[in-house]
Amino acid sequence: MRMKPLAASIALALTVAPAAFADRDHGHHHGGHHHGHQQGPEMFRHVATFDVTRNRVMHDGEEIVSEVAEIVDATPDGNTLVYTDAASGLIGFVDITDPADPQPDGGILVGGEPTSVAVHGRYALASVNTSTVDEVTCTDPGDDGVFGTGDDESEDIGFITQWTGKLVVIDVTTRSIVREIELGGQPDSIAVSPDGRYAAIVIESERNEDVGDGLIPQGRETVDLDPTPDCDLVSQGDPEPGRLVILDLKGKPGKWSTRDVQLAGLAGMYAAQDPEPEFVDINGANMATITLQENNHIAVVNLRTGKVVKHFSAGEVDLMNVDTEEEDLINLDSDITKRREPDAITWIGDSLMATANEGDYEDENGEEGGSRGFTVFNKAGKVVFESYEAFEHLIVSIGQYNEGRSENKGVEPEGIEYARFGKDKLLFVGSERSNVVGVYEMNGAKPELLQVLPTGIGPEGLRAVPQRKLFVASTETDVFDAGIPTMINIFQRGHWPSNYPQIASADDANGLPIPWVALSDLVGDPDDAHTLYAVSDSFLAKGFVYTVDVSAKPALITDRLEVQSDDALDLEGVAVGPDGNFWLGSEGNAGSVDNLVLKVDRSSGAVLEKIELPADLVDRRRSNGIEGVAVTGEAGSEMVYVVIQRAWPNEGDTDKVNTKIGRYDVAAGTWSFVHYPLEAEGDGDWIGLSGITAMPNGRFWVIERDKGWGPSTPPNAELKAIFEVDLASAEFRPYVQPLPGEEADLVTLDKTLIRNLVSDIAANSIWTAEKLEGFAVSADERLYAVTDNDGVDDSPGETVFLDLGDLATFGSD
Repeated sequence: MRMKPLAASIALALTVAPAAFADRDHGHHHGGHHHGHQQGPEMFRHVATFDVTRNRVMHDGEEIVSEVAEIVDATPDGNTLVYTDAASGLIGFVDITDPADPQPDGGILVGGEPTSVAVHGRYALASVNTSTVDEVTCTDPGDDGVFGTGDDESEDIGFITQWTGKLVVIDVTTRSIVREIELGGQPDSIAVSPDGRYAAIVIESERNEDVGDGLIPQGRETVDLDPTPDCDLVSQGDPEPGRLVILDLKGKPGKWSTRDVQLAGLAGMYAAQDPEPEFVDINGANMATITLQENNHIAVVNLRTGKVVKHFSAGEVDLMNVDTEEEDLINLDSDITKRREPDAITWIGDSLMATANEGDYEDENGEEGGSRGFTVFNKAGKVVFESYEAFEHLIVSIGQYNEGRSENKGVEPEGIEYARFGKDKLLFVGSERSNVVGVYEMNGAKPELLQVLPTGIGPEGLRAVPQRKLFVASTETDVFDAGIPTMINIFQRGHWPSNYPQIASADDANGLPIPWVALSDLVGDPDDAHTLYAVSDSFLAKGFVYTVDVSAKPALITDRLEVQSDDALDLEGVAVGPDGNFWLGSEGNAGSVDNLVLKVDRSSGAVLEKIELPADLVDRRRSNGIEGVAVTGEAGSEMVYVVIQRAWPNEGDTDKVNTKIGRYDVAAGTWSFVHYPLEAEGDGDWIGLSGITAMPNGRFWVIERDKGWGPSTPPNAELKAIFEVDLASAEFRPYVQPLPGEEADLVTLDKTLIRNLVSDIAANSIWTAEKLEGFAVSADERLYAVTDNDGVDDSPGETVFLDLGDLATFGSD
């Protein structure tokens, strides 16, 4: 059975774009919608984000800041989250008694790098890696050396690895370590059985990617480099094959005992002597399912007997219409076959299991695994459902496809979780590289998409908390200097519509989602109240204008127009001229890329006119140039307005106070300018302009924003504001380069604050976005705004698309 996402004619109860799937049979696609329950399903909504750096641990008088949240679990009452922080060597706690207001609840150091955690009653069981890896440099003396055959003396690097690990048992109530159990190798995933009788710990003793090109099998390899003194190099991968440790949880922790299950030697594995187990989950029958990722294999162990009762290859997947080239365009034009190589695995009841097919291994032929989707197997190892490219296409349609991963493993599903919420059986699939979680309702063996949830960067841990009607995702990646920490995103389920995505794309004529990212401006169609136009910036190698239908919920991109230009375009502004053609603003840089204003044919994308800024001003340019464009007047005598994002240095302006708004007189072919006074910088880093909109009353509204993200990790999001200026009566003057030490002879505008949209963006996002880039008024005077998601490059990647209501009622918050 083959599936793909459909266009976004979705039942209102779902309020999510391309949500259904179609079968592929003999190369043909057949569509069908999932209509949900009669009264509409309950949906998840984001209610809070916890900044992990808020957590602190005191140790020997020193305050240790929590840095990362990787794997997360919850206490039985669902009021406390427990997470691993390998970077700080601790297990952290978060109080979610009020899920909308999570509070730091401290942590405990565990004497190593925690790799996973699972809660058993009052105890948190943390698998902790205590291994050491030492590099050794050995000199090859030349002709009689072991390495190479040349005459020259050379050096080689080897590794002496001691794989060790332990299980740390923590009393969550007292926040004390009550027992440590040596595991004899590097542990990874841990799971506790539903009945509380067993825990299962994967001992991976993972391969060293710097040994033998990272190929498996790896084992002890002694390289004798004598006569170099004292240089017997042990280049060691696994000291012994990976295995499963069963922990019998009978009685108190002091009485718990362990048993080993060997996983080496299973027939059909790529390297049977080096199994590389990765992830484990346990069902109600006390069967543990384990992924052996590099071997593309799955094993099932009976925890009562400690026997492997089933094992099978995870197989491979034929993918159609995926992007496999990193050319700064999202082109869904490649067909590939990939090994699944699952990372996480989850039982669905006692008879089905689902895998997140991340991929992690490059074989001796240079072929990487990872099939970009997820799979449902029955307990016999037969595939009963395959997502194929549907998961990736879904992510393309919501603007969160990470083009920078196209030549690797695409959206890279890593985490997967299953839970029952009342009668509803839900499957959660996380994309590590696109920062989303797909939520599916299981209809027998077939998942049907309910919604998509945005996350921070690199969702690693997924945990359903059905007793509280919650779902949480922990993310392992930060861009701390920009104001994006690692975080735990909290979602609550209820009878309300989903609030994500807020904008998505329909399918094109070939039945594929229209690709889009990084929306950088917005304008209303002057004649059609339901139509807006958007542009994307230089994240894509070509410039595009997108048609947006705002009568749909979410707003729907129904078409895109490629701008036919050989110039390097960074489209940051769009307006509709009196003749219906587009006027576009393209931001330049401090070097060879020019700031341009383009008039573009709305049907063909052909450039009808190209306008540059005055040479004297260009001589002073910096990277923060044209950011928005607006047009007034009749055809042939238009006035084209642009905003310059920040003051350009050495041009005579008061750099931290003023930037410019430019006006181009089409009939006269001349530029003139005014100064725009910027707000003083706060905790949000620099401040600049990001857009300009011509309003029905003849005034202009501009976007003035800072560079901050979120509320708690500086630089903070403090200013994402709309200001009004009167340009019709302003005195515009030609720009004349001032003498050294003097200011440009330009008039400074007055401005009026209309509204700061920080709270609006915060209420509709998991982490307040930096780039409020587009603002539009529709033909019926309704207001819209959009944020730029930076193409999911060092950003969470969600696009916030705001319907701000009627102009008549819009104002200060």
